[in-house]
Amino acid sequence: MKRIGIFFLGLFLLITPVLQADEGMWLLPLLEKLNIGTMTRMGLKLTADDIYSINHSSLKDAVVIFGGGCTGEIVSDQGLLLTNHHCGYGSIQEHSSMEHNYLENGFWAQSRKDELPNPGLKVTFLVRMEDVSDQILPALSDTMSEATRAQTINRISKKIVKKATDSTDYVASVRSFFTGNAFYLLVYEIYKDVRLVAAPPSSIGKFGGDTDNWMWPRHTGDFSVFRVYMSPDGKPAEYSPDNIPLKPRHYLPVSLKGVHPGDFSMVIGYPGGTTRYMTTYEINEVMNITNPNRIKIRGIRQEILWKDMMASEKVRIQYADKYSMSSNYWKFSIGQNQDLKKLNVKAQKLALQKKFSEWVTSDPEREKKYGQALDLIKKAIQGRADYRYATQYISEALIRGSEVILFSFRVRQLENALKSKDPQQITKTVESARKTARSFYKDYNPPTDRAASKAMFRLFAENVKPEYQPDIFPMIRKKYKNNFDKYIDHMFDKSIFTDSTRFYAFLQNPKLRKLMKDPAYDAAQSIINEYFILSDKESEYDAELNKGRRLYMAGLMAMNPDKIFYPDANFTMRLTYGTVEGYTPRDAVYYKYFTTLKGVMEKEDPHNYEFIVPEKLKELYKSKDFGRYGEDGIMHVCFITNNDITGGNSGSPVMNGNGELIGLAFDGNWEAMSGDIAFDNNIQRCIVVDIRYVLFIMDKYAGARHLVDEMTLRK
Repeated sequence: MKRIGIFFLGLFLLITPVLQADEGMWLLPLLEKLNIGTMTRMGLKLTADDIYSINHSSLKDAVVIFGGGCTGEIVSDQGLLLTNHHCGYGSIQEHSSMEHNYLENGFWAQSRKDELPNPGLKVTFLVRMEDVSDQILPALSDTMSEATRAQTINRISKKIVKKATDSTDYVASVRSFFTGNAFYLLVYEIYKDVRLVAAPPSSIGKFGGDTDNWMWPRHTGDFSVFRVYMSPDGKPAEYSPDNIPLKPRHYLPVSLKGVHPGDFSMVIGYPGGTTRYMTTYEINEVMNITNPNRIKIRGIRQEILWKDMMASEKVRIQYADKYSMSSNYWKFSIGQNQDLKKLNVKAQKLALQKKFSEWVTSDPEREKKYGQALDLIKKAIQGRADYRYATQYISEALIRGSEVILFSFRVRQLENALKSKDPQQITKTVESARKTARSFYKDYNPPTDRAASKAMFRLFAENVKPEYQPDIFPMIRKKYKNNFDKYIDHMFDKSIFTDSTRFYAFLQNPKLRKLMKDPAYDAAQSIINEYFILSDKESEYDAELNKGRRLYMAGLMAMNPDKIFYPDANFTMRLTYGTVEGYTPRDAVYYKYFTTLKGVMEKEDPHNYEFIVPEKLKELYKSKDFGRYGEDGIMHVCFITNNDITGGNSGSPVMNGNGELIGLAFDGNWEAMSGDIAFDNNIQRCIVVDIRYVLFIMDKYAGARHLVDEMTLRK
């Protein structure tokens, strides 16, 4: 087994001239072995050690996980951080109210004391990344069951993590790469005092809304500004007024030079997940179950939310983040299915599978080792299909689709506490429920949820087989004659969970009998129980699916010894490199590489919420008051590169060959929504907000010159 581990590592480190420079999400510790030559020829002026080092400051020390699903970058020696507006959107919404509508009007702290704390928000710095495959692979064997294999990996990983974190404040994990064929240790340092410094109004930060989402040309100032704080002794700490701005190991200088076609560009960030080695069986699942379900369910619910949001400023504030989170991958799913068909991705994958099968069957040893890979994947995907469909419907339509159902489930510990009759446990649980309730009711509008719940329950009943429906549905059919409106009205009229006054009154004197008889709580228990039952049945196919994927990946690498493979994204730090470049989306159409403020004005529609342009921005455009941020009398807004990115890269720094910040990645393009499964260099583009537009909005639009002055600008 040790030789097998070395074999895979050798494949991983192999260098060949067939590498396509701008495809791949590369591990930073391997840049010297794999990529630095190509990157240097393309225009990089730095060394691999300048990008990733554990001995001195490097670019990786300026890049963070922002929250739980985005990337950010440090841009000053005072812990100033940039990320996307849509990444900071939840924090901006949390601070917004009718009196201080920061979503609509923007927010600009004029001094440190004006910066707003965000409980629960954290940023995570990578300390180091270490290949530990040689500590794990030798302990594994082909004869192991998948359960034994997982237990062995977990046991060894715990020892590795303990050794890496003992006597430190670090956190660590061992992650699988190449679907279980390699393993890396990731060591992190987490800062928990992160304060909102600035955000443009949504008319700039979300200009174009859902209409422009995933589209090019784009004219969105998608940025927000935060600051990381540390304790006075220089350690990560929870929020305290005594904390001081972070003294980072490294921060990014900011370029005012602009970009031009062919310029080198690199992105460092945390791409969430790709499936570039997916089989046709898995693509069928995506195209026939996952995406259609998401499109249908979210589309119906979003129409209800949007109608109420447009009718009320209060509801618009309450539901802004919820709507945005839902609509983002709703639209992505539409585009992905279209592009998978248009680009004939299944045919490409089928051709590879055919080649793989021929290679395997041509040698008895290969047949023995890899022969079952594709069959395992096929059987698992087909076997779990009904359960996959039903669990997604329960999750999307009932648990996420009805807010009161999810809230009822979140405070389920009340039941256990009341059953225990332990006063101390009851007091503790009630206080926890009260805290959860304060957050929930702040952004909850019962009429909106009532309307959405009616639609979601009805949709679920019509589209899921009866044998996979929670037991409340037979009750609704019998007692309410299948009248879901009547059932939901009863729930909302009677439940303690749909009204904050009723719920807080209940917490004053909680009774188990009242809780168990509550219609929303009863529905939530029924729904969640069925979800767990079906999830367990679906997970029965995990072992053979994981084994099939692992063997297929290992076989592909063995079949192509002269090819460099990069691991699928898994929300670990990666670097991609490419160039600034336009593209041709279809016949007779060419998209140039940048957009300007003129395009903002051309898109303006004062009657469409998504395309409102602030008066001050129009004044600056008319006077051409662009300051040092314009270029030949033009204010650039966004540009595109052919860098390989995906979800999680939002907010990632886009840098030039000198390691200077030239923009913030915030989107992919509509014609390449299939890119997570199959990268196409001809059409896949990374959409970037030009850092000069960010600075222009800060300085000229908002009058926050002090933030610009805090940065190191390079001309």
